[in-house]
Amino acid sequence: MLSRSVKLSLRFMFPLAILLGLFAYIVVPLMDNLTLRWSVRDLDNRSQLLAATLQVPLREDVLLNDKAHIKKLFDGAIEDERLFALGFCDPSGKLLYKTSTYPQSLGCWEKPTDGTKQKSLVQLPRGPVHVADTPIEDNGTGLGRLILVHDMSFIERRSAETTKYVLIFFALLGVAIAFLTLLVSHLSWRGWLASLNDVLRGQLLPRDVKSTAPGATPPPPPPPEMEPLIGELRSLLEEYHEERQSSSSNNSAEWAPEKLKALLQQDLAGDQVLVVSNREPYIHEKNADGTIRVRRPASGLVTAVEAVMRACSGTWIAHGAGSADRETVDRNDHVPVPPKNPSYTLRRVWLTEEEEKGYYYGFANEGLWPLCHIAHVRPVFRSSDWEEYVKVNRRFADAVIKEARTDNPVVLVQDYHFALLPRMVREALPKATIITFWHIPWPNSESFGICPWREEILEGMLGSTILGFHTPFHRKNFLDTVDRYLETRIEPEASTISYGNELTQVEDYPISIAWPDYPDTQPVEQCRTEIRQILGVPEDHLLAFGVDRLDYTKGILERFQAVESMLERHPTMIGKFSFVQIAAPSRSDLEEYMNFEQRVRKLAARVNDRFGSDGYLPIILKIEHHEQAELQRYFRASEVCMVTSLHDGMNLVAKEFIAARDDERGALVLSQFTGAARELHEALIINPYHIEQGAEALYRGLTMPPVEQRERMRSMRDRVRRFNVYRWAGHMLLDAARLRKREKVMQKIRSHSRGNLRRVS
Repeated sequence: MLSRSVKLSLRFMFPLAILLGLFAYIVVPLMDNLTLRWSVRDLDNRSQLLAATLQVPLREDVLLNDKAHIKKLFDGAIEDERLFALGFCDPSGKLLYKTSTYPQSLGCWEKPTDGTKQKSLVQLPRGPVHVADTPIEDNGTGLGRLILVHDMSFIERRSAETTKYVLIFFALLGVAIAFLTLLVSHLSWRGWLASLNDVLRGQLLPRDVKSTAPGATPPPPPPPEMEPLIGELRSLLEEYHEERQSSSSNNSAEWAPEKLKALLQQDLAGDQVLVVSNREPYIHEKNADGTIRVRRPASGLVTAVEAVMRACSGTWIAHGAGSADRETVDRNDHVPVPPKNPSYTLRRVWLTEEEEKGYYYGFANEGLWPLCHIAHVRPVFRSSDWEEYVKVNRRFADAVIKEARTDNPVVLVQDYHFALLPRMVREALPKATIITFWHIPWPNSESFGICPWREEILEGMLGSTILGFHTPFHRKNFLDTVDRYLETRIEPEASTISYGNELTQVEDYPISIAWPDYPDTQPVEQCRTEIRQILGVPEDHLLAFGVDRLDYTKGILERFQAVESMLERHPTMIGKFSFVQIAAPSRSDLEEYMNFEQRVRKLAARVNDRFGSDGYLPIILKIEHHEQAELQRYFRASEVCMVTSLHDGMNLVAKEFIAARDDERGALVLSQFTGAARELHEALIINPYHIEQGAEALYRGLTMPPVEQRERMRSMRDRVRRFNVYRWAGHMLLDAARLRKREKVMQKIRSHSRGNLRRVS
């Protein structure tokens, strides 16, 4: 085993030695040159200083022609070990005075007459010397030149020493790297590397593709301790080959409830599915006469996830907020849903008025909601709200733990209400597969920094196995935010975050709707007739339709302004067209929402006063809840559907409208600031802030030729049908299954490695 490690290390050390040798070959001349340049500069300075010191006494001695004193002056100067010789030349170039060490071959050091710079380095038989000259003058009259000669042998000695130290340094560096390489490779790979290599060569091929040539010796069986690992690896390869063989058919096949069920049984071994959301899919309310009615809330989240739960069964954990919710649950707070054909269980969690105010209305919807939406409403963060948010997240996490029948359930955490829950569940159920989907946009890192508890929220979300967003842009914003505020290891290409020895896969999963969502709706013509009768408008009256929660992010005011502008620009539409807006009341206890409702009512009244007449309203505003079946009738009866969100994660209204139009008619006006705009390119895409653009898109939709309507609608319907909610859930569950399998293999590898290390030691 050691020899194999040594060979592997030598493959690394040999090119390393070549690289270090090449580097030393380049560095040594550079160091020599640098040393020489520094030494020459130093000698130039020394020569100038010595010349300045000798100039005054030398000038007097030359004038007096005192040879004895000049000799004494020169001999005293060359006692400096570096100053080798001195000489003095008269103006005619005759060497008058010199020390005994002065080189004869140097002469009087005549400067070139062509003006080229005199070189200070001269190569003599005894070695290189540094030569400098300084003129000696008396009142402007030149007396001659003082020539100073410095010994350069010390520079050669210094250069040799430098070269020796550099070579020793690189040699020691190479030895250290080689030693560390040997040590790391030996500790990392001993024990099971040889066995694993043997298996990879002969035992790992899937059974259906493995073959042995006739007469050939079959590969040796793997060691017994490798059998569990080999089984897992063989299964992965078999799955890989099967996926490759069926990839083309899988890509073209449509996702359906049956396929989602099969995925859950095959890839997740039928593991229990738990959904956590604030909003419940069915609300039980008490009527004035004491009877109980069931209502589905206006929520894109409920629309999408409810279809998945019908396919997968399991338990949905949500806040019980209906006036009759407590009366309809059993002693475990369970109620089977849907009421007419139960297919899964709804587990209700109860909150006090104070908890709901702080957690839901406060931190979630006065803080996180405006923080994540670019709608120009300032977020509000209070410590008391944060405390309630933490408390409620803990309560829902406890409900998940209690409902889990095994230690590895699949938990689907929905939206911004439960950012802390994944970490809380992970601490109690470390083997759980936690899939968190953030249904609203994720802001840029600088905007998210406004939140006082940003680190706690990010840490909570990174308790997830998989973290999903609607668009690649929101996913990238989240990765940037984590990179800015937490110490993590991020792999951008793999889109993974490693935090606290746990790995989170961060992906974009565009959410969608079931298809067909409501197959038993009335014929389009019947819907057109009945809806116009309800509204009290003529049979040929043109209708545009919008349905949203009454929320400032949905662009309702901008929508009404576009209607007003369209009537201004195209007055022929007055009396022939009405815009129907259904706005479901939402968060009515918050001041921002109360003020927004007043503004919506005021603007609708203004447009109606301006363009309306007896029996005619340009804008028909219905601030009330409508059942999904009723909304389908409006979708099928309208010429245009307008979605003008100022900022939205996906917005499923656009897809619901498309799914409802099996007649392939109608036009969709869609905000560019929705996730749906990235998929539905055949819609009339607008900037909702550009009122005139919205007005022209509305008019174009109302007057669009049937052929163009059909072409656009057919393409959008095909995409929504193929990219439905089952595909959305299926891709998340497939990724979760792959991560679970990978974790199982890694656990077996780690276990096997520890066992081998114990045997070796």
